[in-house]
Amino acid sequence: MTYAPTELNGQAPDRRGVADTAQPGPMGLLSTDEAQQRPDSAHAASAPLSDTRRTARDTAYEIDLDEVPPEDDGTPAPVDLPDSAVPLPEPMGARHPIIPNGLRWRNLPGTVRVTAGRWAYVAAFHTVRAPWYAMLAAVWAIVGVFRLAGRQLRWWWVNEQYGLLQQAASDNDPAMWLKLHREGKATRRWRGVALFGQTFALTFAVLAVAGLPVRWQVGIGAVLVPVLARYGRPAGRPIIPAAMVTTRYRRLNSDIVLRAYYAAGLGHPDRPHQQIKFGSQMARDAGGTGSEVLIDLPYGKTFDDAVKARGAIASGLDVTEQQVYLTRDTTSNRRHKLFVADRDPLAIPAGRTPLLDGKPRNIWQPATFGLDERGRKVTLLLLWISILVGAQPRKGKTFAARLLALYAAMDPYVTLTVVDGKDSPDWRKFALVAHRIVFGTVPNRDGDPVEMLLDALREIKAHIQQVNQFLSDLPVTECPEGKLTEELSRKYPNLRVWLLVMEEFQVYYELDDQEKNKEVAALLSFIMAVGPSSGVIIISSSQKPSGVGAGDVQRLFSRYRDNHAVRFALKCGNRNVSEAVLGGDAYSEGFDASSLPVGKQYRGVGYLYGASDETPCVRTYLADAEDAEKILTTARALRERAGTLTGYAAGQNVVREVRDVLADVLTVFQGETGLSWTLLAARLADRIPEHYADLTPDAISAQLRGLGVPSVDIKRDGKALKGAKKASITAAINRRQASAE
Repeated sequence: MTYAPTELNGQAPDRRGVADTAQPGPMGLLSTDEAQQRPDSAHAASAPLSDTRRTARDTAYEIDLDEVPPEDDGTPAPVDLPDSAVPLPEPMGARHPIIPNGLRWRNLPGTVRVTAGRWAYVAAFHTVRAPWYAMLAAVWAIVGVFRLAGRQLRWWWVNEQYGLLQQAASDNDPAMWLKLHREGKATRRWRGVALFGQTFALTFAVLAVAGLPVRWQVGIGAVLVPVLARYGRPAGRPIIPAAMVTTRYRRLNSDIVLRAYYAAGLGHPDRPHQQIKFGSQMARDAGGTGSEVLIDLPYGKTFDDAVKARGAIASGLDVTEQQVYLTRDTTSNRRHKLFVADRDPLAIPAGRTPLLDGKPRNIWQPATFGLDERGRKVTLLLLWISILVGAQPRKGKTFAARLLALYAAMDPYVTLTVVDGKDSPDWRKFALVAHRIVFGTVPNRDGDPVEMLLDALREIKAHIQQVNQFLSDLPVTECPEGKLTEELSRKYPNLRVWLLVMEEFQVYYELDDQEKNKEVAALLSFIMAVGPSSGVIIISSSQKPSGVGAGDVQRLFSRYRDNHAVRFALKCGNRNVSEAVLGGDAYSEGFDASSLPVGKQYRGVGYLYGASDETPCVRTYLADAEDAEKILTTARALRERAGTLTGYAAGQNVVREVRDVLADVLTVFQGETGLSWTLLAARLADRIPEHYADLTPDAISAQLRGLGVPSVDIKRDGKALKGAKKASITAAINRRQASAE
C-alpha cells in the first residue's frame, strides 16, 4: 500500500468561512479578543501553521465549543521542551515556509481554482436572493425612518433629564428640581428650533430630489435605503445572511493534550520520570485538516499502550475517537505522532471511483482504493497477494471487493474468474469480461454451479502448474530470476495475470455433498498457497469467517481464511468476527472492526491490515451498480480491441438476441418444486428484464402451456394457486432435445 503526497492540487481543506476576526491558535481558532486575553496566545502565535487555511467574511458560527479556561496564579508552567533540548525531525518543522504551501507552483492552480470557486458560489448564492434582500431593505428602511424620527423627538424632549428630576424629587430637593426644570425648558426651546430647521431642510431636500431625473433618484435611494435599513433592522438580525455556516473547531493546546494523556493513565505529572514530553511544537498538518504533535511517553510506556488508550485520549481531548489518530515514530518506541482532526474524517465520503474516467489500468501498478483518515490516497498493489474482505451485511463489503475487481477488469491482460456464492445481482455484469462466472449453488440454465466452480478451480490449478513449468523452461537471458514479470505476462498469453473472486466463499464449504466440500477446500488451499507467486490474485469476501464445516473441511477453511496476506475489515458485529477477519494480532495492536462507527455515512469504512507497516482506516471509493456497468462496458471494449476476451465473455453477447422461455423459467427456481404463475412472472421480470419486463401471469401461463407444460395447483403458504412444476419444465426441455436429435 502506498500513500500519495499530501498537496492541495485543488482539494483544499474544508476550512471555508473562518471569520476575519479569528487568529490561528496552536490547534484551533481564537477570536481576536481571546487571543489578547489568553495567557498562552504568545505561544500560539509561534506554532507553524499551514498557509492553506483561508479566511472569509461571509460566514457565521453556529456554536462555540470551548469554555474559557480559569485564570492561573501566574506561575510559569512549561509544557514544551526548549528547542535546544529537542532535535526537531525536520528543519521546516520549526520554521514558516518561505513560499506558502498554497502559493507553490504545483499548488497554485488548485489554490486559484478553489478560491475562485468559493467566491463564485458566494456570488451566485447572493445573486439568487437579491430581490428578497431588496424587499427586506425597503421594509427595514421604512422602519428606520420612524426609528430615526422617534430618536429625534426624544432628543428634543430631553428624555435623559427624567432620571435627574426623579432623583431630585426623591432627595426632597426643590431647588435642584426647579433648576433642572428650567434648564430642561431652555434646552427644549433651542432643540425645538434646531429640529424645525432639520425638518425644513429635509422637506427641501425631498422636493429637490423629486425634481431630479429618475437615475439620480435611484442613485440617491441606493445610498440612503441601506443606511436606513441598517438602522431599522432588529439587533442581531442581518438583512444579508452568511452564504456558508460553519461550526467553530475545538480549540486544543498543550495543556489539554497533557490532561488527556494523564487521564488515560499514560503518565503522571508529579511522579519522577513519568511526565509526558513533546518532541515538536504543535502545528497544523500540511493539509489543514487538523493538528499534530510528537509525543514522548514516559520511559517504559510504548506505542502499543497509547493505541490501546486511544479512546481514553479522545475523551481527554473532548473529541470523538474517530478524530484521534496515532502514528508510530521510527526513532523510538515511546514516541509517536498525535493527529487530531478538526471533524470526523470518516464521515466525509471519498467520492466516486477514479475508474469512471474510462482509461485502461495496469495490474502491475497499485490500484486506487480510497482515502485514509488524513485524506491521503490509499492504493493497493494487487499482485503477489490475496485479500480477505469481511463485514456485517449492508456495510460495503461487496462494494469494496468489487472495486478492486473493477480495477483488474480495466486491464485487458488480466483473466477474471468470478464466483458469487450468494447469487446476487452485484456481480452479474462481470459476465461482460469474465473468463468464467459462477453464481450460487443451485443448478440453473448455465448448469450446476458447484461443478462449474470445481472446473474453474481445476483450471486455475492447472494454470499455476503450467506457469511455474513454463518459467522454469525459459532461458536465463529472458527470465533471469525465474519470476513472472510484466513483460513476460504481456508477451506470452499463457502467463496472464489471473484474478479469482470468491464472494461469500463459505457457502462452498457447507455443501450437502461432503466429497465436493473437500475438493473445493483442497483446491482453494492449493491456489492460496501457490497461486500468488504465479500471478494469481485472490479476492475473498465473507460475512461468516468462522464456524464453517467440520473436520478436514473446517481445518482447510481456517487455513484458507488465515493465509490471506491482506485483510480489509469493515464494521463487524463483535470482537470475535473482527479477529477472524483481521487476525488476533490486529486486535492486540488496537484494531477492532467491531468498534467502527455505525451509520449510513460510515458505509465503506474499514481497517486495511497487512498491506504495509501502517493500518489506515480507509474510506473506499464508491462504484455503485450503474458505475460498475459503465466501467465493465468500457473494460469489454478494451478487451475486444486487445483481442483478450476468453471463455464465458467471448461467447456472451451484451444483450441476448434469442430468448428461451423454458430455460429462462428453470433459472428462477430457488429450490422450490413448483411456482405459481404470478411468482414466475415477477421473478422473470426482475431477473431478465430485457425480455420479460412487461410479462404478466396470464402471458407466461399461455407460453408454457403452449410448450407442453401443464397448469397445476401449487401449494404455497397454505393456499393453492395455479402454476407450473419444475419437473414438468425439465421434462419439456428433455422432449425438445430428443426431438431435435
